[in-house]
Amino acid sequence: MDKKRDTAQRVRQVIVEPDHCGQRLDNFLQRELKGVPKSRIYRIIRKGEVRINGKRGKASTRLFSGDTVRVPPIRSSTKALQKTKLQSLEETIIYENKSIIVINKPPGLAVHGGSGISMGVIETFRANSSTASSLELVHRLDRDTSGCLMIAKNRRYLKVLQSALRATSIIRKNYRAIVHGNWPSRLGFIDAPIKKNSLSSGERISKVSESGKTARTEFSVLARGGGLTFLSVKPITGRTHQIRVHCCHVDKPILGDTKYGYQAEDGAISKIANSYRLMLHAESLEVPPIEDFPGFSVKAPQDDAFSRVLSHMAAGKT
Repeated sequence: MDKKRDTAQRVRQVIVEPDHCGQRLDNFLQRELKGVPKSRIYRIIRKGEVRINGKRGKASTRLFSGDTVRVPPIRSSTKALQKTKLQSLEETIIYENKSIIVINKPPGLAVHGGSGISMGVIETFRANSSTASSLELVHRLDRDTSGCLMIAKNRRYLKVLQSALRATSIIRKNYRAIVHGNWPSRLGFIDAPIKKNSLSSGERISKVSESGKTARTEFSVLARGGGLTFLSVKPITGRTHQIRVHCCHVDKPILGDTKYGYQAEDGAISKIANSYRLMLHAESLEVPPIEDFPGFSVKAPQDDAFSRVLSHMAAGKT
């Protein structure tokens, strides 16, 4: 019998290493069960097939160093399609060292599985990597946003980077956005709290609300033309959909934003771009040296669709 298949069909008792202390059970299992959809992982947890020190656990249960996790036999389905997807993702790597991978995430690709998506960026890397057990998303990008996405190769650096991101001023993130209308040059800063909400349909959205959490974003105008404005955007805080919500709040929605600010012109401009996408791009990252980890800076090129809209703006046409 094939050795990999035989391994997949046996119950495993996995000892939690110190680096994974404090990690949620569901996230731990995603690394242990490469290529298995999130929905399947949640199901085996609910059914009690996963045990922590002999006891049932919840998806949100935090693990401790030395815990023994019973991992049931599940056949991993790493298909040719996943390998093709991995090859495509590897082509988007724009920076890598022994502790971090940074990719230029394409628009339309989810960073992780869920809500009907079985394989996002992180699941694809884990399903095909010999170091899958240590790969973790440092932060998230909306599915429709392109650009710099960090993936940590070890849990220690993950914690260091996430702590730095919470500090707001240590890691510098710069975005590019194309919005509808003429953005006033004087509007260089938006300080408007944001609150998460759920619609009756179950869809999650965010909106400006006095009862929300502090949200601050810096804006500067780079170019105007064709009824659009090209912006440099620096989020000071990191709320869900923050840039999109703040742009919509001042009636200057991002081009292609069907969730927060669809405009009739979007359809016509999408033909120019030869792609219907959200015109929001995480262009650059600046990470200083932290503890014994080296610093780095990286820039992600805009895709052809983004560039075509900028050319359209330069021509001044609508």
